[in-house]
Amino acid sequence: MKLSLVVRQGRDCTVVQVAGIVDLTTEQELRACLQQALDDGARHVVLDLAAVPRLDSSGLGAIVSTYKLLQQRGGQLYLVSVQPPVRNVFLLTSVDRLMGVYDTVDAAEEAVAREVR
Repeated sequence: MKLSLVVRQGRDCTVVQVAGIVDLTTEQELRACLQQALDDGARHVVLDLAAVPRLDSSGLGAIVSTYKLLQQRGGQLYLVSVQPPVRNVFLLTSVDRLMGVYDTVDAAEEAVAREVR
């Protein structure tokens, strides 16, 4: 299954909307998309996971490595609209403690705005 990845400029951030299952077969697509956002100069990335019903350890690895790269730049990764099965992965691995988890893209963009001030 192919992922749907939509990248757009948000308020003081890059918003990446992900749709589909993020697993071993699709993780490279997500990783490449996030790397392109970084290559294009993104410092703050809002990752909208509203349409991601499932995420495995390889997808988690792509997210965590992006988080680390953004941290090195003085930036941040924000997670949005995390569905219960995906949220459980974040809770079990304590990823939710590293990154902000927000209900909406607007709420994450507000957090970014506070961060860049």
